[in-house]
Amino acid sequence: MDDHADQTRKPRADAVRNRERVLEAAKTVFNAGGPEASLEAVAKRAGVGIGTLYRHFPTREDLFEAVYRREVEQLSELAEHLRSAQDPVDALRRWLRSAVEFVATKKGMSAALALTYQSSSELAAFSMDRLTKAIGSLLARAVEAGQMRADVSPEDLLRALIGMCYMHDQPGWQSSVLRMLDVFVDGLRMQPVMKARVRAAAKPAKPAAKLKR
Repeated sequence: MDDHADQTRKPRADAVRNRERVLEAAKTVFNAGGPEASLEAVAKRAGVGIGTLYRHFPTREDLFEAVYRREVEQLSELAEHLRSAQDPVDALRRWLRSAVEFVATKKGMSAALALTYQSSSELAAFSMDRLTKAIGSLLARAVEAGQMRADVSPEDLLRALIGMCYMHDQPGWQSSVLRMLDVFVDGLRMQPVMKARVRAAAKPAKPAAKLKR
């Protein structure tokens, strides 16, 4: 009975491994973009036949959505992991840098993913909710530590990140965005003058001096 159970479990475990290999390969292929970003290239990189790929993902849209959801989940998990980092600003910077890679993958499958987005409002809501919460938790920690401006919202950061990524379409755009991202994050740091203003604003007002008669 145990032998039979092992035999029935092995194909299932292989299927799970094959699915993960396809998703990881798809991320790499779509991240690179260009005409080489085909399903055949994904199957070849994953080391599986094209038939195996289609068994897991019957359509291109199914594969794109699965890769997209996996990337969003991984960014959420990364935020949880980084919340224990010693430097909250560095933690936020590391998350944003990983998000650039996510956008690169998204750009590599933008046409088909756009169709999926239009037909699935749930996917759009899922991604925005997860990403906003992830970046929001890291931003809040940096603000509470007095290291980051408090007048910036998680949505502001996401819009700025996406804007930087989509302004660049030439080869090697990621390195340029990562460089600008460092400048952007450093600009959001609490500078000594601003810290003094915040401390001054937080102090209770002194009572007015009584006039001598």
